[in-house]
Amino acid sequence: MDIATLVGLLGSLGIIIAAMVLGGDVGIFINPPSLLIVVGGTLLVVLMKYTLPQFLAAGKIAAKAFIFKSAPPEEIIAETVELADVARKGGLLSLEEKEVSSAFMQRGIQLLVDGHDPEVVRMLLHKEQRLTSERHEFGSSIFRAMGDVAPAMGMIGTLVGLVQMLSNMSDPKAIGPAMAVALLTTLYGAMIANMIALPIADKLALRKDQEALNQALVTDGLLAIQAGQNPRVIEQMLRNYLPEKKRSVEVEAAG
Repeated sequence: MDIATLVGLLGSLGIIIAAMVLGGDVGIFINPPSLLIVVGGTLLVVLMKYTLPQFLAAGKIAAKAFIFKSAPPEEIIAETVELADVARKGGLLSLEEKEVSSAFMQRGIQLLVDGHDPEVVRMLLHKEQRLTSERHEFGSSIFRAMGDVAPAMGMIGTLVGLVQMLSNMSDPKAIGPAMAVALLTTLYGAMIANMIALPIADKLALRKDQEALNQALVTDGLLAIQAGQNPRVIEQMLRNYLPEKKRSVEVEAAG
């Protein structure tokens, strides 16, 4: 569970709700016509941009913003060095029975065990990296589209409410509900875009970068193992993936 995503979402919603409650009757902020325009309109417009299966997969994709297990680079480096030690003592075939932390690394090890040329291994792993990145980018694009559409639907709802209000100026009872639609649709659109859709899109983009880094690290490590490099050399090479400050700390600890 990603605590930062959960706390950020619940905290921001909590602040807005608290402000509504402290300001008076929270019921005045609930308007079915406004919700229909913004929520229903946003979902239907985004549906136009994608196929039905892609759209229906949005919920599963969003879960990655809250539940996503990605091993820290330090753990991957330690695991790769351990594999290098095993391969150095028993050859590449000795890696076949090793249990590793990721499916990507497991597939890479299988390529080494099967005896593929280094260029073939590099090509296949890079292809999987690219496809994984594209899947993450697609997920992020769905929620970025929602973030773009929601404020526009809010503006449309505002215009609808203003038209209703101006067309019934002679009836004072109609002015209030029409103004509520006009203002609340803008509020709903801004909340959906800036508190839900766009933060989830940004978090999914971050997940993409994290996984791309880990997969690149694994690829370089496996190719170095296949080339027969010394485990300590592999470790020093892979530490370049760490932030400079952390890298220097790790080097000092090793020394």
